[in-house]
Amino acid sequence: MSNNSSVSEFLLLAFADTRELQLLHFALFLGIYLAALLGNGLILSAVACHHRLHTPMYFFLLNLALLDLGCISTTLPKAMANALWDTRAISYQGCAAQVFFFVFFIGAEYSLLTVMAYDRYVAICQPLHYGNLLGSRACAQMAAAAWGSGFLNAVLHTANTLSLTLCQGNAVDQFFCEIPHILKLSCSNSYLREVWAILFSIFLAFGCFVFIVASYVQIFRAVLTIPSEQGRHKAFSTCLPHLIVNSLMISTSIFAYLKPPSISSPSLDLVVTVLYSVVPPVANPLIYSLRNRELRDSIRTLLEYTYLQQIHL
Repeated sequence: MSNNSSVSEFLLLAFADTRELQLLHFALFLGIYLAALLGNGLILSAVACHHRLHTPMYFFLLNLALLDLGCISTTLPKAMANALWDTRAISYQGCAAQVFFFVFFIGAEYSLLTVMAYDRYVAICQPLHYGNLLGSRACAQMAAAAWGSGFLNAVLHTANTLSLTLCQGNAVDQFFCEIPHILKLSCSNSYLREVWAILFSIFLAFGCFVFIVASYVQIFRAVLTIPSEQGRHKAFSTCLPHLIVNSLMISTSIFAYLKPPSISSPSLDLVVTVLYSVVPPVANPLIYSLRNRELRDSIRTLLEYTYLQQIHL
């Protein structure tokens, strides 16, 4: 991809002017990043090591953990490095890589969340057909489609965004290279291609969201027929957080990409971006996985085994 402007590097958002606050931001991001690594890493290890977790639901959870790790690893490490070394610079190639991988992981994750909603719908509303509809081949194909859609989405947006001629400076008012802030640097009407591409992607994402909501509506209707109050409470306590995270992710991402310039401000942009790019990778292990008793037991067994191995060493 060629650089069609004189920009050789970009300047990311500076969180603070004083050294103490910069180190505070570094420590905060480091804590968030380590929490995401720990939560998603435990899920990956537990699902990979325990054969009883080799089921469609846990297969999709494993893919979700991989996407969460990729998403947060695309943005936070560079922001932490800049805060630690008191710099704002990111190379043109580094910015291109951030745009590509962020769009790739976010797009694939939302497609996967749609697949996971379908998985829960079939498991609860059509349990007798679960084995036929979600066999190993079907699961692999749906996961591959989710990853593939993210890749195609990333190629489209990266090519459109970084082929622009940039003449409004090189300051990106965000802690990573986010597309809307790069578009602000364009000085030609060619940015409209990327605007239309964003609208198309948001239309598809909203369609996925409608499918997710419809799936959970059917799930809730089925749950209400459960005679056991404890069973209903368990189902609602599991499904409602899923729906909340999906709603938060789609609403904040749409707002970040479509908000009018008149209400844009650095603090508002930062909060909205953190909500859809940083919070889900940290919250998903808690909401989707660690609330599951079977998975918690597997993680506990894995940790106990690791501890015993360390003692023997």
